[in-house]
Amino acid sequence: MTALPVTRDRARRGAALVVAAAALILLILPHVVYPVLALDILAFGLFAVAFDLMFGFAGLLSFGHAAFWGTSAYTTAWLLGHGQSVPVALLGGTLTALVVAVPVGFLSVRSIGIYFSMITLAFAQMLSFLALQWTDVTGGENGLQGLARPGLLGLDFTNSMHRYYFALVVFALGCCAAYRVVRSPFGKTLVAVRDNETRARSVGYSPTRFKLTAFLISAALSGLAGSLFVFGHGVVSLEVVNWRTSGEVVMMTLLGGTGTLFGPVAGAAIVLLLRDVLTTASLPVGVVTGLVFVLAVLFFRRGVVGTLQGFLKARR
Repeated sequence: MTALPVTRDRARRGAALVVAAAALILLILPHVVYPVLALDILAFGLFAVAFDLMFGFAGLLSFGHAAFWGTSAYTTAWLLGHGQSVPVALLGGTLTALVVAVPVGFLSVRSIGIYFSMITLAFAQMLSFLALQWTDVTGGENGLQGLARPGLLGLDFTNSMHRYYFALVVFALGCCAAYRVVRSPFGKTLVAVRDNETRARSVGYSPTRFKLTAFLISAALSGLAGSLFVFGHGVVSLEVVNWRTSGEVVMMTLLGGTGTLFGPVAGAAIVLLLRDVLTTASLPVGVVTGLVFVLAVLFFRRGVVGTLQGFLKARR
């Protein structure tokens, strides 16, 4: 009778240790790698968490998530360029991504499988074309550069360390929001819809409504991540709405482990650190990264974190 509570206590202690270790790593990260790269890990990590919320827990594979990342990035850059404070710019970018996601989600979540993926990709390509042509706002091929980042509460955002630790707070809030969604009754129902949509509908749930809500939450968190990326670099280019950005977040999520929520953060760190090392060593980034991804798929079917979790559960 006492075995189950003991097992739960061990699981909770293990989870607390993992969270504490992750927090410690993130706190010292800008002292190990240069702060701009560390902030990129936070931004892409949150982007991957947002994608996993939709893919891992709702079963929706989007090939166009760069639309929300990029829309928010341009909005944040525009607001910073017009003298707005950093919090207002981050909030404005997040809300813009959410607004853009409403028609995209409304039209796409009614489709399933590859049709959903192709619709999201089509919308992302349309936004990419708009960003290229709307030069008065986006700067076209030149992008937006030299963005001001006004200080806040004594923080000097021209200092890369100050930028990183501010972004770390925003990152933590975004991850907490994603965790709360997954652990809530909504998150449990979302997984039920993913596993058996027909049965969920038969007991009175609306699969379309749940998938649309998950889509919007994922888009908003992706927008927040895109805002952090611009905040870290002070520039924005067409790359933020390119289809390759959508592909990168898929790879990061699969490497870290889908359905683990925080595994994609590890996947983002692996991809970005590997890219930095390969670039410094003048090695072919695409070839080596592709090989690492293939090996991960072959030997870590559930991703790095997912495989580790499965091993620890088997031990318990």
